[in-house]
Amino acid sequence: MSEQTSRRERKKAATRQAIANTALTMFLERGYDAVGIREVAQAADVAVTTVFAHFPSKEALVFDRDQGLQDRLVDAVTGRGRRWSAAQALRDELHVMVHEFTGEQSAVFWRLVDGSPELREYESRMWQRHADALALAIAADRGRAEPATTDKALARYVLGVFPLAREAPDPATAVDEIMDLVDAAWAAARQNRAAEVPKPAP
Repeated sequence: MSEQTSRRERKKAATRQAIANTALTMFLERGYDAVGIREVAQAADVAVTTVFAHFPSKEALVFDRDQGLQDRLVDAVTGRGRRWSAAQALRDELHVMVHEFTGEQSAVFWRLVDGSPELREYESRMWQRHADALALAIAADRGRAEPATTDKALARYVLGVFPLAREAPDPATAVDEIMDLVDAAWAAARQNRAAEVPKPAP
């Protein structure tokens, strides 16, 4: 990557983050439904077309870290060292994510999301996209071109950890308690996979 390209990418990322920060501040101050895209663009000092160049919808302004979260979950499986199991790598990543999205400041954000049917629907679709991507990563890790039912189920179990842990009195403990169950499911899936492998003829 050339220095000029790198500078352009940094400027693009900074513009995107500035738009998202401006939008979230306005949503928290006035309410999600009370703020329009044009107002966000004006406050961020960019054109409306610039907003849509970075965010495909108004809901995406709130979940600006959507793709980044998906990439982190997938990388936990595909980029881990061989010393770590996929389940352990995902447990570690979930601990980090839950820590980032809990606390009083995060509680204000989630109240905004919970108060809007549009944002709740977007969040649901977002986690489903992440589950689909994670299922593909799990399948590839097991040598499959397409996810099996068990791969899809494990991905959904893992993605279910985040909202449950976020609402728990002790999020970190909740992550471990739920992932203990997921680990058991993972082990069972491995056993079933091993049983599926045909044995050599005598």
